[in-house]
Amino acid sequence: MSDIDPNCAKCAVVEKICRLEKGRGPSWCPTKKEGAAVAEALERYDDPEIKEFARAASIQEGACYTCRDAKPFVMIPTKSRIEELIEFSQRMGYKKLGLAFCGGLTLEASILSEILEKHGFEVISVSCKVGGIPKERIGVKDEEKIRIGEFESMCNPVAQAKILNRAGTHFNIMLGLCIGHDSLFLKFVEGLTTVFAVKDRVTGHNPIAALYTSKSYYQRLMKLEFGSAEEMKSRLVSDEH
Repeated sequence: MSDIDPNCAKCAVVEKICRLEKGRGPSWCPTKKEGAAVAEALERYDDPEIKEFARAASIQEGACYTCRDAKPFVMIPTKSRIEELIEFSQRMGYKKLGLAFCGGLTLEASILSEILEKHGFEVISVSCKVGGIPKERIGVKDEEKIRIGEFESMCNPVAQAKILNRAGTHFNIMLGLCIGHDSLFLKFVEGLTTVFAVKDRVTGHNPIAALYTSKSYYQRLMKLEFGSAEEMKSRLVSDEH
């Protein structure tokens, strides 16, 4: 990495310049070196629509903590993601919400949709398998499917986005879309979108769990090489015996 490229994830400064009025930053700190980008961003915030969205998001951030006037201040969070989603959508005056979800999370999508509807929202939901198009249409080979030798319909995030665009949704929600499919959805959807949950087949859709256990159960993440799928399978079989 160049010594001028931002690397905020590695910043060890305690009194950070991006958080404190008189803070400090390392040589590559983007707050110190990327003044042009920051200035360009501030110009975008002068757009009334973007400014109001950003303002509401910041207000929502503060509203998630209680006893904010207490001295000394102690962070006491009080709201779950679903409560935040409801409050923010209400704060923005949204009425029609789009829900792009993974077909494997149909139950979760139905619960989420029901909760949102109980709070007065109209929910337009579209499953990732919309269209029922075989995976062969995009060049997937039979041996590359989940269930080899069987029909499998492709995930269709582009269609999910197009359908929600046509419906004129005010705000969109992604629920459990696969890596890559979520990227395509974001590329083609026209309205602003938030993420309720992402796909993680192993951790119950809680991918950060692997980070928390990277020094214990997920030590292999810190290795330089995973090895091939066959090598991993061989090691697992060996461990069982």
